[in-house]
Amino acid sequence: MTDGLRLVTHGGSFHCDEVLGYAILRRALPPGTLAASTLVRTRDPHAIETADIVWDVGGVFDPARRRFDHHQRGAPVRPDGSPYSSAGLLWAAFGRDAVRAALAGRGGEDVVERVWAEMDEQVVRLVDLADNGQRPVPGFGDEALDRAARIAEGLALPSLVEVLNLPWDAAPADRARAEDERFARAAEIAGAFLDGRIERIRARVAAYDAVLEAHARSADPRVLELPRGMPWQGPAHDADLPVLFAVYPDKGGPGGAWMVGCMPPEPGSFAQKLPLPEAWAGLRDAELARVSGVEDAVFCHLNRFIAAARSREGALALARIALGPAPVPAAGLP
Repeated sequence: MTDGLRLVTHGGSFHCDEVLGYAILRRALPPGTLAASTLVRTRDPHAIETADIVWDVGGVFDPARRRFDHHQRGAPVRPDGSPYSSAGLLWAAFGRDAVRAALAGRGGEDVVERVWAEMDEQVVRLVDLADNGQRPVPGFGDEALDRAARIAEGLALPSLVEVLNLPWDAAPADRARAEDERFARAAEIAGAFLDGRIERIRARVAAYDAVLEAHARSADPRVLELPRGMPWQGPAHDADLPVLFAVYPDKGGPGGAWMVGCMPPEPGSFAQKLPLPEAWAGLRDAELARVSGVEDAVFCHLNRFIAAARSREGALALARIALGPAPVPAAGLP
């Protein structure tokens, strides 16, 4: 039988860092060990001293002894000088194991490291800062706005968790037990958030590799030919590909349509590097087929950022027409 561990954090009201820390441990520990383990929320010195893993209480940071508090003098900080919370300390020690468990073999160690690093930057570090009363400063410009959106998303978790604390004037018969129940509920939410973000990052990493492979096979480097729908704009930006349009099958759309999507000039922008032809705007079916010259054309959005045809060949034809005629070489040039 697998020996369980005694997991200890403080009792009473809770913050996001110890809740997220528990969610990390629940994914990082082997299933048999976790099933036999016990969570104790207490400030009792004897319970803390005899525990197997302690976080956010006890006044000690010592990974070799599995002690992960950050409230004491001399607590560890990140390389940039920003403070850790117990979540960041546990993520550094157990996060890669948590990612491996969540990925369940979908990706090698390079993917594990990429997911761990993005989670650390986009979620865990923000929880650390919030727990220490600090807020990240996004700066200015388009990239900063995109970063600010990621910051807002990362900081949503502390609000979701901390709102589950008992209000000050609640009077349950057993307040400690009620707080432990609230903590368990908060840990489920934090765990679902953790799983979802890991899955999103994994999918984006997979999409990046798939987009690069598809672009290498595409007949025209300006038209990305994808075998299935996937996030493609971010990878195309990150790899600085010369893509103006992407052609891909609709994910579950009526009639199995093939889409023509426009590339925005910056990540998150609603503009297009090259909009679809103005004459197509808002047209559908026979009218669009007549104007575009593509007989199986289905529709073109009024804002000219996406169009569709019933076949891959039709979608490629729309993209080629939207590119415009090839430039004519100057006289005397090949």
